[in-house]
Amino acid sequence: MAITLTENAAKQIQRQLAKRGKGIALRIGVKKVGCTGLAHTFDIADETRANDHSFESHNARVLIDADSLAFLDGSRIDFVTEGLKQMFKFDNPNVDSECGCGESFNVKKTKPDVKNTEVAP
Repeated sequence: MAITLTENAAKQIQRQLAKRGKGIALRIGVKKVGCTGLAHTFDIADETRANDHSFESHNARVLIDADSLAFLDGSRIDFVTEGLKQMFKFDNPNVDSECGCGESFNVKKTKPDVKNTEVAP
């Protein structure tokens, strides 16, 4: 299982941690929402939780809980500017389809061990 960060994503994480003045990583997850099914969640993490997986690239760290990792495994995370909008962008091999607005996504048929996984809000 792996998550990778581009240099731009790592720099943005470092900027957000510095701006906040504390924190150890960016916490990424998924929640049920939107017109397609799942959406990414982002928060600054002050601690590592028991079910967290930790990934580091370019001196920046992300934490992902085990349930969310089942949907995000293999993702490459970038930080991009599109017009006036800046955002983390996922290249996720598990995505089957996205809604038209780009806010939510649906994953390919899940593996048997992930079939009944519920994602906490």
